[in-house]
Amino acid sequence: MTQDTTGFIHRFEPGPDTARPLLLLHGTGGDENDLLPLGRMVAPEAALLAPRGGVSENGMPRFFRRLAEGVFDEADLRRRTGDLAAFVAASRARYGLGAPLALGFSNGANIAASLLLLRPETLMGAVLIRPMVPFAEPPAADLAGRPVLILSGALDPIVPVENARRLAQQLSASGARVEHKILPAGHGLSQADVSQALAWLRSLPRPEAA
Repeated sequence: MTQDTTGFIHRFEPGPDTARPLLLLHGTGGDENDLLPLGRMVAPEAALLAPRGGVSENGMPRFFRRLAEGVFDEADLRRRTGDLAAFVAASRARYGLGAPLALGFSNGANIAASLLLLRPETLMGAVLIRPMVPFAEPPAADLAGRPVLILSGALDPIVPVENARRLAQQLSASGARVEHKILPAGHGLSQADVSQALAWLRSLPRPEAA
């Protein structure tokens, strides 16, 4: 566990592939340790950077505040997105990393989507597991060529598939190369998520060739 001047408690696991590190963003109630096993499964060689969300909701860490289930505090989301972008920039300098690919689940996927829309220079792409539209009015962003994988659950009681489809459309309209897959799953992580993320990450070109 480490804490730096950006204020994010985080874990960093070095790997031989520092050109395409993973930024691991946990769901509500998780912490900096939650997605490390998943990150290692889907990207065995990657360096892993995993911050803990700085908001507490009844003792459960989150990356930004919400007003109710599925209703985000958008002003707080914008501020926290800027904080996370600053943390990524500081971590890249500290650990000698290239621009990361975000791997986010639920609340972590939502702030990853916000990073793509508000601070697109922060990420080289993203795997968004059970995300939803972060903003009522999507910000204009230039995501030309950024690869994004969205994994939705057909049985998800929290995020309707149609909401995830709107997010896919918003990111595509900003120029991202989006793949949206709907899995026979609920809101929780499944083996299908692991398999899909692993195959998708392996299909990406090396950063040097991109």
